Amino acid sequence: MSYSIIGFGAVGQALARAFARQNIEVTVAGRRALEALAPQAGAISASVIPATLHDALRADVIFLAVPFQEHVAIANALPDWQGKTIIDATNAYGVPVEELGGLPSSAVIAKAFAGAKFVKGFNHLAAGLLAADPHVEGGRRVVFLASDNESAVPPVAALAEQLGFGPVWLGKLNEGGTLVQARGRDWAPLIFQDLVKPD
Repeated sequence: MSYSIIGFGAVGQALARAFARQNIEVTVAGRRALEALAPQAGAISASVIPATLHDALRADVIFLAVPFQEHVAIANALPDWQGKTIIDATNAYGVPVEELGGLPSSAVIAKAFAGAKFVKGFNHLAAGLLAADPHVEGGRRVVFLASDNESAVPPVAALAEQLGFGPVWLGKLNEGGTLVQARGRDWAPLIFQDLVKPD
């Protein structure tokens, strides 16, 4: 199984650190040129491999860690998303509700990546906490997962556990998933909640 992170801002770098802690190779791509990305990736770990967007999209499992508006350009970069798993770590805070057509932001993104297995996750923690060791207080820091495809969730939950987190499935995107999605200028109830799943 191969992994990539699209977006190398605070959240993308936090996710890269989670992979590096477990010495799991992950490719990373961002808006900056490869030459600019390489020093930041190398400073995290040799297992964090800078790549072009084209190369990063070859991965089986792809984390989206970009501003909400950028998902369309990424979705258009491949003609077919069959066989890919997209983990949506974006937040659409400040995006007018009208632009989403009444849907949760992840449902909008899921439509753009037609054919992919799609899971909302890893988006509710502040980047600093996401980057930190998730083993805390006799347990593991929680990451919430939501998806309309039940079969997509177990592999992503297993990856979360491999990275040291405690996954909690919230159900479908328009059900429990709304608890981790910003709406307009309102944060959902579980955003920024630093919870621990006992071992």
